[in-house]
Amino acid sequence: MPDAWYIQPMNQNEPRVINIALVGGDACARDVLKRTTLNFQEKGVNARFTAMADPDPDSPGMRLARDLGLRTLADFRQLYRPEFDIHLIIVITPRPEVFQQILDTRPQRIRIMSNHVFQIFWDAIRSDERKFRDQFLEMKTILDGIQDFIMVISPDMTVLEVNGAFLDKRGYSRDQVVGRKCHEIYSRMGQHCENEGDSCPLKQVIRNKSKVRQVRSRTSSDGGIRHFEADIHPIWEKDGKISRFIHISRDITQRKLAEERLTRRLEAMVEERTRQLKETHQQLLHQDKMASLGKLAASVVHEVNNPIAGILNLIMLIKRINSEGEPTPAEREQFVQYLNLMETETRRISRIVSNLLAFSRQSKMEVRRLDINRLIETTLFLNANMLKIKGVKVEKRLDENLPALLGSEDQLEQVFMNLISNAAEAIEAAGGGALTIATRHLSEEKGARVDVIDTGAGIPEENLGRLFEPFFTTKKKGKGVGLGLSVAYGIVKDHGGAIQVSSQVGMGTTFQLTLPLETTARPEGAGMGGGMSAISRDHLIGDGSGSTTESSRRRKTPTGETR
Repeated sequence: MPDAWYIQPMNQNEPRVINIALVGGDACARDVLKRTTLNFQEKGVNARFTAMADPDPDSPGMRLARDLGLRTLADFRQLYRPEFDIHLIIVITPRPEVFQQILDTRPQRIRIMSNHVFQIFWDAIRSDERKFRDQFLEMKTILDGIQDFIMVISPDMTVLEVNGAFLDKRGYSRDQVVGRKCHEIYSRMGQHCENEGDSCPLKQVIRNKSKVRQVRSRTSSDGGIRHFEADIHPIWEKDGKISRFIHISRDITQRKLAEERLTRRLEAMVEERTRQLKETHQQLLHQDKMASLGKLAASVVHEVNNPIAGILNLIMLIKRINSEGEPTPAEREQFVQYLNLMETETRRISRIVSNLLAFSRQSKMEVRRLDINRLIETTLFLNANMLKIKGVKVEKRLDENLPALLGSEDQLEQVFMNLISNAAEAIEAAGGGALTIATRHLSEEKGARVDVIDTGAGIPEENLGRLFEPFFTTKKKGKGVGLGLSVAYGIVKDHGGAIQVSSQVGMGTTFQLTLPLETTARPEGAGMGGGMSAISRDHLIGDGSGSTTESSRRRKTPTGETR
């Protein structure tokens, strides 16, 4: 093997720490000392530089060796002295005769690395160093170009590195930052962040064992509040410990201000939109009211115009007959028929007007104790003729122990009148059937229940949900304006009760009324929420088909007495 490659191998008894001496003090030796760690034990390598030999004490390597505290010797042979305990001599000088002299004279315990071998390793080291330096400069340029603040922090919270953006924006120099604690630099405090009531993000990383993001607010030098968003990323070692923290933060003050402005603008837009929607809602309500009013007016005109036209025609007929001379007995008898027809049409008009007054909710009501059973009997009696004509068989199941109820007799009679009339029409459409009215005392609920059951044609399911809507009707034109059930619903509600309906097409319909014994209805003068007028006895009319009222059965005698 050529001498230039010669190095004596180590044996089993070699010391654990290898002391290294350099021979030659030129610029290369100086670079070796500058670019390598003086004590390799710091990196886990059991070796260290302890001495340098060169005849020129002022050579670059010798001067640096003295500054570093190494032994400096003029003659390399002095390195052989046992007290120096040299284990390896690296020949830095390129002079071959020096290497040969050392090779010839060194003790067997000292190994030698020739200049040729050294240069091979040293060139490789410097090549890697240049690559690392280039990569470092490239990375530093990239980091300095990033506007986010970047700090590398050790586990003991010491700042190891920082980028240019942080230094520029925070007004520091690199020497003022590197080597100091992060809370001294970032928060400008002499104590840990958690001592001021905040949670230290680095300790959060340790607790969570993952990266952490925080938004922190600080008072700037001009007294303003600055907001920072920070991301802390841990760098883990193989043993599971944290080697470094990468602290990346950015000033989000402008973004926060923009978000606040956007929020205020959105809130203003929402408020404005809400105001517009309220105005639109009011306009739609007004339009709906006007449309309902128009619909009501059209229906009322149609309903009232027909009987008025009939009455007018009969009056003109009577006048024409009278103008032709004294009426004959047959004509007088005809006049009576005409008067009956005029009475029927007048009552029809009265019924329409009564429903409208009820629906307008402008009526007054009188609250007193009343007998529901008697009220139902009276209503059935008043409609007896109409029920007979329509082929309705009536069955009554009235609870004799039903207590008196506090309410408006006139208004509740109107409810029963509407329900019975509707049931009769449904039974007539089915070609006949039965009407059952049942009452029952609800002792636990302290109320009364009334069931109105018919075996009529029934109500389609799609119409059940609209039965109590004003103006909704399935009757033919001229048969109603759709106010009866709406008025009935309002009366029952104002008495503190409830009304429910169930029906099956072809099987019949059941209306169930529940009324409290002590009604919540307000006394006379208070408008009813459901809107039902107090209709006098003179206005309790049938449907124009021959039914009579109590007032129609009372006739005055020539003396003015009523019987």
